[in-house]
Amino acid sequence: MNNYIRNNQHERKIISVSKKRQITIPKKYFIILGFSNEVECILQENSIVIRPIRENVSDEFGEFILSELIEQGYSGQELITKFKETRRKIRPAVEDLLSEAEEVAKGKKKGSTLEDVFKQEDR
Repeated sequence: MNNYIRNNQHERKIISVSKKRQITIPKKYFIILGFSNEVECILQENSIVIRPIRENVSDEFGEFILSELIEQGYSGQELITKFKETRRKIRPAVEDLLSEAEEVAKGKKKGSTLEDVFKQEDR
């Protein structure tokens, strides 16, 4: 049985609560929302809101992202939508870079040299 229920604005999934009151965040939601090791849990009216803790990483790139998107011709609501999509990709990209750095540090992967990183584009 598919436990996902979707309407125009929301997607809902029924999940189990363990005997220890634990839940598992569906992988799809975990990835889309950029969760990591900690979450923020808010009691709001008759609901619990669980959301990722936002670090300033994406904010540091905000101005750069907006400049690039405007340069690409986005404006209005389309600019806002594209900005949100792009900003959500920052955390997974940084985590990928950190994982790759860890692999290099462990000697499991060859790292880039300064020449690789700063090679001239006209070669």
